[in-house]
Amino acid sequence: MPPVESHNHSAPHSHSHGHGPAAPVSRHLRKVIAAVLIPFAAAVAVGLLVLWPGGAPPHKPSGVGFDQPTERARVTKVAEVNCADVHAEQQPQPPSPGGQPPAGGASAKGKPCQQATIEVTTGENAGRTFKTVVTPDALRHYTTGQDVVVAYSPKAPKELQYSVSDVDRSLPMWVLAAVFALAVVLVGRLRGVLALVALAASFMVLTLFILPAILQGSDPLVVAVVGGSAIMLIALYLCHGLTARTSVAVLGTLASLLLIGLLGSVFINWALLTGNTDDTTGLVHGLYPDIEIRGLLLAGIIIGSLGVLDDVTVTQTAAVWELKEADPSAGWRKLYGAAMRIGRDHIASVVNTLVLAYAGAALPLLLLFSIAQSSVGTVATSEVVAEEVVRTLVGSIGLVAAVPLTTLLAALVVSADRRERNVALGDGGPGGGVGTGAAAGGGTGGGTGVAGAGAAGGPVSATVGRQRRHGGHGRRRKR
Repeated sequence: MPPVESHNHSAPHSHSHGHGPAAPVSRHLRKVIAAVLIPFAAAVAVGLLVLWPGGAPPHKPSGVGFDQPTERARVTKVAEVNCADVHAEQQPQPPSPGGQPPAGGASAKGKPCQQATIEVTTGENAGRTFKTVVTPDALRHYTTGQDVVVAYSPKAPKELQYSVSDVDRSLPMWVLAAVFALAVVLVGRLRGVLALVALAASFMVLTLFILPAILQGSDPLVVAVVGGSAIMLIALYLCHGLTARTSVAVLGTLASLLLIGLLGSVFINWALLTGNTDDTTGLVHGLYPDIEIRGLLLAGIIIGSLGVLDDVTVTQTAAVWELKEADPSAGWRKLYGAAMRIGRDHIASVVNTLVLAYAGAALPLLLLFSIAQSSVGTVATSEVVAEEVVRTLVGSIGLVAAVPLTTLLAALVVSADRRERNVALGDGGPGGGVGTGAAAGGGTGGGTGVAGAGAAGGPVSATVGRQRRHGGHGRRRKR
C-alpha cells in the first residue's frame, strides 16, 4: 500500500474574509446595541402613532400672504401703454447715501408701462381674462405665452378677484431635480438610489407628520424630536445598512441631538427669544394661535442640524472601522487618537459649512450691519439677528460634540468586538495548535488533527482520521 500523504495546517488559518463591508459584530455586542436601540425605535414608533395628525386642520383662507387660493394662468398679450393713461405711477425711490439719484431712476423715467392680459387656465373660472399693469421700474416683466400663478379672492369685486402672485417655475425646478437625481445615481450607484429613497421618506415624514402635527396643536419640540428621530433611523439604516457601524452612528447622532435640544432650550429662554420675527411666522401664529412659536424655533434648530449630524457621525464611525481594519492590533486609545485627528479636520469644515449655510439663508439680515444707523452690537443682539446667532451656534456646538462622542463610542465597540472575534476564531487563544498522528497496524498511514480552543469557554474540537476516504486530509471544523 503506498504511503498516505500527510498535510500540516497552521493554527491561525481560518475561513474568514477581510474584503467587502464591515465585518458583523459578535453576538454579545449585537445584544448590547439592540438593548439600547430597540426600545428607542419602539418609543419613536409609539410617538408617531400617538401624535399622528391625520392631515392639516381645515380652515377658511384669510387671503393674506400665502394663505389664499391660487390658480394657474397664462400671459396671452403684452402691450406698451402710457403710464398716465392707466393711472400707473412709478414708486419714488430714496436717494443713495451720497446724495446721488437712485440707480436706474433716470433710465426708467419716461419709459412706457406694460399692460399684460392674463387668462386663467385652471379652477372654476378657467378662461376668464384680466389685465395687469407693470411699471418700467418693476423687477418682474412678462412675455406672451408665459405661465404665471394668480391669487384668487372670491369676495373681491369681479374685476379685482384675480391678481398675479408669482411666475410658474415648475419646469426649471423639475429639470434641476432630475439632474440632481441623475448625478446622485451615476456617482453613488446603489447607495445613491437608496439615498434618494431616504430623501423621499424624510420629505414624507416632514410633510405628513411634522407639519400637520404642529398645526394640530402638538408641542413643536416633541413633534420635532419624534419626527427627527424617525428621519434619522430611516435615512441611516436605509443608506448604510443594518450594521453595528450604522448603529453606533445612530447613537452618536441621538446623543448630539439631545445636547442641541438642551442648549437650544436654555439659550432661547435665557435670551428671551419669541421666535416671532418675520411676517410668515406672524401669519402662522395669527391663523393658529395655539401653536407655541418659541417651541417652533427650537424644533427648527433640531431639524436643521439633523442632516449635518448624520454626515459627521457616519464619517467618524467609518473612519474608526477602517483604521481598525488597517491595524487590527490597535487598541481603543490608539483608534480614538487617530480618528480624532480626522475629526478635527471634519469639525473645521463642517462648522464653517453650517455657519455659511445659515448666513446665506439670513443674508438680508447681515445687510443690517452695513446700513443700520445704530451700533453693530445693538444690531447683533436684536432679536431678528440673535435668533440666527443662537440657531447657528447651538447647532455648531452639537456638531463639535458629535465628533468625540461618536469616535469614542465607535472605538470602544470595534475594539471589544475584534477581541471577541479573535478569541472565537482561536487566534492567540490557549490550546491552539496542530497535532499529528500516525496509524500503524498491518500497513503505514498518516493523518492530521487540529485542536483549538473555542470562544468564551466553548468546547475544544478535533478531527482525526478519514485518511483513506479523503486522501489523508483531516477536516477542520469551524466554531
